[in-house]
Formats: sequence, C-alpha cells, structure tokens
Amino acid sequence: MTGRRVAEHLNQALHEVLAADPAVYVLGEDIADPYGGAFKITQGLSSRFGERVRSTPLSEGAIVGAGAGLALAGDKAIVEIMFADFVFLAFDQLVNFAAKSTSMYGRPVPMPLIVRCPSGGHRGYGPTHSQSPHKHFLGVPGLSVLELTPFHDARALIEHCLAGQKPCLLFEDKVLYTRRMFHGGVVDDLFRFELAGDGPGAARVHLEGADDYDCTLIVPGGMAHRAVAAMRELLLEHDVLCELLVPARLHPLDLGGLLPRGRHVCVAEDGPAGGTWGAEVAARLHPVLWDRLTRPITLVSAADSIIPAASHLEREVLVHAHTIRLAVLEALA
Repeated sequence: MTGRRVAEHLNQALHEVLAADPAVYVLGEDIADPYGGAFKITQGLSSRFGERVRSTPLSEGAIVGAGAGLALAGDKAIVEIMFADFVFLAFDQLVNFAAKSTSMYGRPVPMPLIVRCPSGGHRGYGPTHSQSPHKHFLGVPGLSVLELTPFHDARALIEHCLAGQKPCLLFEDKVLYTRRMFHGGVVDDLFRFELAGDGPGAARVHLEGADDYDCTLIVPGGMAHRAVAAMRELLLEHDVLCELLVPARLHPLDLGGLLPRGRHVCVAEDGPAGGTWGAEVAARLHPVLWDRLTRPITLVSAADSIIPAASHLEREVLVHAHTIRLAVLEALA
C-alpha cells in the first residue's frame, strides 16, 4: 500500500530532474557529498553531476540571490534552505527580487527557481528550527507556495514548478521525510485516494463507495498522515465519516480540486493562527459553499506560542491527529 520513504523519493526525483535537464543547478549549505544535506535529500547529486551541485557559504540571502541570478540568466535553479526558519533571511531576495523580476521589466521574464524549505516541528529542534512559516509568503504576486505531499510524484511537482517559470517556495515537512509515499490509489485498508484538479491538483482521500460525508478535512501535505489517522479514529470510534483533501499548491489556490463534499469543512495546518493559509481557504470556500454548509468552517492551528524544545511541551503547542479529531467532534456536536 505504501512505497519508498518520502526522503528517498525526493532524492530520486532530484536525480531524475538533473539527469533530464542540463540547465538545472542545485545550491545550498552542505549539500555536496559526502554529507549530502542535513536530511540527505541531495545525497549523491554532487558525485554524479559535479559543478551543477554546489555547497555554498552560510548566507540564505546570497544562496537565493545566486539561484535567482542563475534563473534570470537562462538556467534553472533549485535552492535548499537547511531549515525553513532561515528562509526569512532571504525574504528580500524572494519578494523584492525573484518574484518581481517576472514582470517588472516591461515584459514577461522567466524565473525558474525553486526554494526548498524543510519545515515543521515534532522533532524537538526548538523555537528557531521547527516553524512552518508558509503564511508569511502567501499573496506575494509572482511567487507560488507549494508543499510536498505523500500523494504527489515529486519529480512531476518539481518539473511543474520549473515549467511555470516563476519562483516557487516548496515546503517539505521534516517528519514527512521518514514516512512512506502512498501509491496505486491506496492509503490503507479503509481509504483510497485519487488526484483531482488542474496542475499538481489535490489528493482526495475517501472511503471507497461512500458519497455522503459528515466533514471534509483540508490539510497541507505534511499533515496528511495525521489527518488520515484522525479520519480513521472518527470513523471507527465515533461513526463520523470524513473525506480528506490535500493540495500540492497552497498559493495561488486552485479551488478546482478543493471543492468539499462534506456538510462541514475543517482546515488544519501547522503554524499559529492569524493571516494563515487555512483562513484563506475558508474565505475562498465560504461563498461557494454558502447554501449547503451546516456550520462555520473550522480552523485548526498550532498554539499561539514559540515551539519549545522539550518534547512534552512541544506536544502541547503543535497540531496532532487528536487535535483534528477533537476539533471535528466539537464542531459537529
């Protein structure tokens, strides 16, 4: 029912992308062999592709700036930020240079740039190595925000980003690296999935044969396994039937693959509340679903707190399967 681990799948995707396109470069701190990156996603790339894979000095602004310069000059760049928390140090290069360069010269300018950001907590890395900073990059003209999922083929996702010729942030939940890809339309003994919508689209996880759902869960890719666990508990312990939607592209939002079939909608994400992706999803869905929603859309976010390093305190802050389950039960009560 499951394939290779997400980290292995992503590493293989990068090998295939570089082999297929000699214009692609990879930049980042400590990404060259023998280290192969902090999470080993770039392992083997420098040995195989030589100078097209470069370890860089410790400067996120310089790394993203160099990647954007390569893209502006006609090549393609995949940049790794060691921890997503440090992407704030490249905020100016992303927002004021890369994103704006696509249209501020009086004509469309290709900017095939992907900035990979390992994000999220649940590993005890503490306040500055555990964040999910997605919301700070939503709504920037010219900048797309995506998240790796266990349903979407990573090579197809990377090639989609490069073909779009606009800068993309690709968030990758660190815990997701250790989980396995779903394939063949099978999630587990209960649930099946299919991809819907244009472009990368969204994965729709459902109970085979069901068409009447109490609730639709919508989550980014890193939360997929937690959402599936919540769905399972809700069905087996509370007789509440949910479907799950997991989009690969978070912004610009494509509602084509995100139209829920449930009578209630719950959007869950990592990161604290306030100006979030979940709030954007709710704002876009509310007028479309106005005539059939039975109650307001539920938003589930992390606590309004820095993320502690101590595991027992970290658990109090971050979103878990039981957080989603309790939020759905409270909404339906």
